[in-house]
Parts: sequence; C-alpha cells; structure tokens
Amino acid sequence: MANFQYSALDAKGEQTTGTVSAASETEAVQQLRAKGLYPTQINEEGKGAKGKSAPAKSAVKGKAKAKPTAKGRTGGSIKPKSLMIFTRQLATLIDSGLPLLRSLTVLEKQEPNPVLKATVSALAENVQGGSTFSESLAQHPKIFNKLYVNMVKAGELGGVLEVVLNRLAEYQEKAQKLKNKIVSAMVYPVIVMFIAVAILVFLMIFIVPKFREMFSNADSELPLISKIVFGMSEFFLANPLYVPNVVFVFIMFGIGVFLFNIWGSTSGGRKAIDHMKLKMPILGDIQRKSAVSRFSRTLGTLVTSGVPILQALNITRDTAGNVVISEAIEKVHEAVKEGETIVTPLQASGVFPNMVISMVDVGEETGQLPEMLLKVADVYDDEVDNAVTALTSILEPIMIVILALIVGAVVFALFLPLIKMISTMGNQ
Repeated sequence: MANFQYSALDAKGEQTTGTVSAASETEAVQQLRAKGLYPTQINEEGKGAKGKSAPAKSAVKGKAKAKPTAKGRTGGSIKPKSLMIFTRQLATLIDSGLPLLRSLTVLEKQEPNPVLKATVSALAENVQGGSTFSESLAQHPKIFNKLYVNMVKAGELGGVLEVVLNRLAEYQEKAQKLKNKIVSAMVYPVIVMFIAVAILVFLMIFIVPKFREMFSNADSELPLISKIVFGMSEFFLANPLYVPNVVFVFIMFGIGVFLFNIWGSTSGGRKAIDHMKLKMPILGDIQRKSAVSRFSRTLGTLVTSGVPILQALNITRDTAGNVVISEAIEKVHEAVKEGETIVTPLQASGVFPNMVISMVDVGEETGQLPEMLLKVADVYDDEVDNAVTALTSILEPIMIVILALIVGAVVFALFLPLIKMISTMGNQ
C-alpha cells in the first residue's frame, strides 16, 4: 500500500487536500470518488511533482509542462464544424483502442485546416512532454472553451475519456444543428429584402427619371403616389458635396451599425440587447427556447460527465450566450452554494418555462437530474425546429408579397399618369 497526496473538489466546488492509502493510483481515485470528492491532482508520496495525476485512458500524465507552439500557426480560431469533426474522429480512434498520443498524430497528418493542424501538433507535443490532455487543451482557449476542457478533465479523472469525447461530439453536433436552423430561418428574409432594395434603387436611378422627363411638360397634375416616387428618385440622384445621396445613406447606416456594436459591447448595452432578443415577437420565443435548450444540454452533459455541479454551473453560465440567462444561472449557482435546490432560483428568475422547472424538480427528487436536463434539451430542440419551420413557411409568402408591393407600387406610380394622359387624349 502506498500513500497518495491529493487535491480535490467537494460537492460544493471547494478545494480540499489530504492523503489516502491505496494499492494504486486508480484505486486512490476510486476511493476519493466514493467519498464524493473529485480529484484534480494526485501524487504518490516521495515522488513530488513528478507523480502522476488522475488517470486518463491512454493519456500520458504528469505535471503540466508547457511546450512551445509553432509561431504564426496556432492561436487562431476555427469553425465549430471543424472542431466537431476533430472531436468525433478522436473519440472514434481512442474508443478503438488507439493510444491518445498516436490518435493525435494520426489526426494531425490528415487535418486540412492549417490552424487546427498546428494546434493538434502542439497538443501531441505537450502530451508527449508529460502534460495531461486537458492541460494541453487549456493552452488553446480560442479553440477549446471551458466546457470542452472541463469535460475532458472529468473524463481523464474517471478513466472514460472516449465516452466524454463522444458526448462532446454529440453536444457539438446538436448545438450546430440548432444554430443552422435558426440561421436558415433568417437567411431567406434577408435575401428577399436585399433583392427588394436593389430593385428599388435600380428603378429609382435608371427607370423613374425617364418617366419624370416624360411627364415634366404635362399640363395635368400628377397623382400623389407618382409625386412620392419621383421625389424619392430626385433624392437618390441629388449630389450634395459631390457625393450621391444613396452613398450617403449607406455611410450613415454603416456608422449607425458601428455605434450600435460599440454600445452592444458594453455590459449595459449587451444586457439590453439580450433582453430585447427574448422579448421580440415570434423570434423572441425561438431565442428563449434555444437558450433553454443550450442551458439544459450544457449542464446535463457536464454533470453526466462527472463535473461537480457548482463547477458545471459556472461553465454553463460562461457559455450561455445570453446575459439574461447568465445572470439567472449565477443566481442558481449562489443558491446551490448555500445548500438550496436548483428549482427555487430557476423559478424566481422568470426566464425558464414552468415545464423546465417541473422537470428539474422531478430530476432532483429522483436523483436523475442530468438525464432530465438532457430530456428537456431534446424537447426544446424539437420545439425550436418546429418553430423555425413554421416561421419559414410563414415568412416566404409574406416576403414575396412585400417584394411584389414594392415593385408594384413603383410601376403603378409610373403608369398611372400615363394612363391618365391617354384617357384625356381619348376624350379630346
């Protein structure tokens, strides 16, 4: 029997240290987990800093030794889809029995993305040099966020790295699928509005002026709609300070967007914008359901993977993507830290629907909170999917009608005086 010195987190997320006697490091980890502790560092007495940390399947472990990375290649960000593919491939290789270091080497050789290729190379170097996989990932925060790093750390401590990587891949796939659905719902109306504006500008600059010249010598008074259209055309063609008004409009629009982004980067501005997102008609409901789904899936995945609840809440708060949701999660964290249940602060926040609160309550009472959270996420993923599908089906005819009204109004304004002139000439 050997003595192992350890550092661990308890159920409240507080750091604790001590010594445990066990035949091996794996047995020491099992003893600590049985006591409700989550070890973050384990060293056999007499070996000091060179002792091994908690076990990670197929990983080379030990005290972290940062390795220099390739300058000018690492440090950038990558697309979520690339990270999702990398995670899935790594999980498959480790699950097949390939050691972690060999798996990273294989993925490095076949990776087409130069930034991710250099990052995987740096990960392999760090692991080979004695760092744990989670410590190596933490050195690249632009690619691997806190959620990713902490889940991998939990997988290392429990010796189920391949299981955690599979969960991470599934989480990323569902999150990306949900994001794509929301983005696809917004693409169609944006494209239609762009086409409508382009057609309107073309008519005002090239077509309307020719009709205005035609009716300039007309004796009869022009209809109101024609006056409005001709006035808009003059506005587009005017050249104050030798800059066309249309360019001036776009410049002012760009300045407005720039100032809005600056305001949105402040804490007060971000909170106001995120609050408006949740309150918007139709779209606000989709945003809320998407945020609830993200919260439930993130927290459920973390707790299922063995991350302590307080640490999981902190990670969920940082990855919520909405300040209003983040503040609600912070209140949940403070309540749980004081020994209260999750349900009370969730209900008091006013952000989460009653169904979510009821399912979380049942999950706490039955000891199946992670499973219940993942079920909530699945339910709200389906609701977001249905809502986006319904929104898209409604938006398509609405946008077509709007485009037809814009073009039809201009055409009507141009031909109404012409019809009036032909009618007058016929009467004469």
